[in-house]
Amino acid sequence: MKKEQAPGIIIMSISSMGIFIILFILFFLIKEGLPVLKEASLLSIVTGSDWYPTETPPALGMLSLIVGSVAVTILSSLLALPISLFIAIFISEIASEKMRNILKPILELLGFLPSIILGFLGMVLIAPWLQANFTILSGLNLLNASILLGFLIIPIVGSLAEEALSAVPLELRNASYALGATRWETISKVVFPAALPGILSACLLGIMRGMGETMVVLMAAGGAAIIPVSLFDPVRPLTSTIAAEMGETPVGSPHYHALFFAGLILLIITLAINLLSSWIESKRRVRPS
Repeated sequence: MKKEQAPGIIIMSISSMGIFIILFILFFLIKEGLPVLKEASLLSIVTGSDWYPTETPPALGMLSLIVGSVAVTILSSLLALPISLFIAIFISEIASEKMRNILKPILELLGFLPSIILGFLGMVLIAPWLQANFTILSGLNLLNASILLGFLIIPIVGSLAEEALSAVPLELRNASYALGATRWETISKVVFPAALPGILSACLLGIMRGMGETMVVLMAAGGAAIIPVSLFDPVRPLTSTIAAEMGETPVGSPHYHALFFAGLILLIITLAINLLSSWIESKRRVRPS
């Protein structure tokens, strides 16, 4: 083996190992999840709202779990994404160099905040506040979990969107200013559109972070497997269901296979978001004339 070929072979080996691990996880999910279809049809699983997997016969409807995951992800994204983008624009385009050097590391450090700490804050601070101010039975609900997930999403989206904005060539800004545009016109009509693919990727990464989060929703969402009709209703997303029930589930039981099938549904939803991201990005890509 020639010396110059070694780095390429090492990188290829590590990449292949990563792909193999991902394929193994996918195979394991399918192998352990699909046997649940012997107990219940696919239609009854995705449209049924009764989740009583330990009864005889088990009720394995996951609609309430799927709706819980989607609801908490959408609400947290609606709360977090606008704030994240304003933070990114401020750091990239408005803040001074000195302030940027302070704010950017702080934003990145917030991304490493353990989710269990946020869950704890949600239980001891936000839940009692919601209960006292909105006269509800419990502060552990959809809104509480969404607020906490928003705190997790903001540093991720804010940091990545800031990098996308900073990567826009300075010549574009200078050309805009030379044509008489104001700073806001330059940001909104030149810099932001130029960075849009990167910003979109950042937003979708944040959404997927919210979809896959476990600890926060386990601690703050209330844990009731119902379809929410109000912001103050408790929810039970797929992730918290898997985390809460897998440890006490007999291996090989319908309940065991149903939890793996829930993981498979979560993977499919995440994959759909990825494909949507690729489709939107391809639509916005400028084709050479």
